[in-house]
Amino acid sequence: MTRNSITLLLSASLLLGACTSTPTGRSQLAFQDSGKMAAMGAQSFEQLKQKEKVSQSKALNDYAQCVSRAIVNEVPESFGYQPDSWEVVVFDSDQVNAFALPGAKIGVYTGLMRVADNQDQLAAVIGHEVAHVLAKHSNERMSTQILTSVGLLAAGVALSDSDNKGLYMAVLGAGAAYGVILPYSRVHESEADHMGQDLMAQAGFDPEAAVELWHNMAKASGGKQPPELMSTHPSHQTRISDLTQGLAQFEPIYQQAQASGKRPNCVKPDMPPPAEKES
Repeated sequence: MTRNSITLLLSASLLLGACTSTPTGRSQLAFQDSGKMAAMGAQSFEQLKQKEKVSQSKALNDYAQCVSRAIVNEVPESFGYQPDSWEVVVFDSDQVNAFALPGAKIGVYTGLMRVADNQDQLAAVIGHEVAHVLAKHSNERMSTQILTSVGLLAAGVALSDSDNKGLYMAVLGAGAAYGVILPYSRVHESEADHMGQDLMAQAGFDPEAAVELWHNMAKASGGKQPPELMSTHPSHQTRISDLTQGLAQFEPIYQQAQASGKRPNCVKPDMPPPAEKES
């Protein structure tokens, strides 16, 4: 065995030794320090607040915080987050988007609040985004990218004397693009859908609203979505199907939460009109 081969195997062994499990039981590679990830999340959030327009609407911020607070109250203490540690900010943008970052940061765009018809649909998105944090998907994505970069670099060195180096590197590159990175991202999204639907049901939000939301999202996108094979997200129809299947599991949780007195009352305020697009 060559020295380069040994180096490659040792590097892979060290990195693969950092395998952990997500809350759903799926094995994952996550070797970044949690404190470092939280610091990076907080820094990114501050930069975004400087770059993006933060909504000054008290009604919109209260609404987003009401839904978010109900969701994060269901996060088990074992994850290391206190309910009052989460910062929630509404960004005045037509983007149909929301996010959550390590370090307990949640961002919601007014564009999404227009598409989400009610508190339950907004809870579906916020639950999904919080689930990304709880499952350490950012850590996993970063760890996987590092592993991929190290693997490609080591493979390039190991194949330096091969007449087929160009062919092998092309295959490795295709594998990195379509065999590792993209499927993992779809796994993240599907896992967050499942965990988020669970969180919203525990908080007393109707899990069926997650299905309704994605019907709205499909309508809002106007059918403009890349083929699922080439996308980092599941197709709208795949998500609708998976979330519909989840209702058998999460409806009883929702009913139990409601019976125990968990009845969120976050009233969606009147939304300001979308910003006029420049001609």
